[in-house]
Amino acid sequence: MISSTKSILAMKNLLILTILILSSDVTLHAQSFRDADKSPMDQAYFPDNFAHDRKDGEKAIMRVTYSRPAKNGREVFGKLVPYDKVWRTGANESTEIKLYQDVTFGDKKLSAGTYTLFSIPTANEWTIIFSSDLDHWGSYSYKESNDVLRVKAKTVESKVVVENFAIQFESTGKNSGVMRLAWDKVVVELPFTF
Repeated sequence: MISSTKSILAMKNLLILTILILSSDVTLHAQSFRDADKSPMDQAYFPDNFAHDRKDGEKAIMRVTYSRPAKNGREVFGKLVPYDKVWRTGANESTEIKLYQDVTFGDKKLSAGTYTLFSIPTANEWTIIFSSDLDHWGSYSYKESNDVLRVKAKTVESKVVVENFAIQFESTGKNSGVMRLAWDKVVVELPFTF
């Protein structure tokens, strides 16, 4: 009787040990994550900070989802981001802009929908490109044939160095605003109406 009790106890201990080994292996795999991106993803809304400060009955006009590369002491425009070449307008995945309603940039109307936001920087102005081709990494697969709209936007010099690329919106009137793209000492301003 004692040996059968010892056998049962040994089998229970073996079962518990097996369960512990298997669960620790699952736990180790479940806790394996790749490192965080060096250029974190962010979103900008118009009206500014819409999701956080939303009021009853208020509707978003647009939202931009983008990654924020850092300057890290590098010369950005003309070097890291070459002039006269298509840029993803951020880092990692291509930047996307979602229009919840029709919006006019400059004097060109763009229908509600989701677009990839590319740009072609130069020293004095940028060409902002709204493309129908979505869900890409970078601008490596950019095709001009997918352009839905191109508009020019002037650059202005920032008074301070913007360490991480940023996109922000500001209201300029009842049905108007400006989208600002800033990095290093460059700010690009793209006015719009809706």
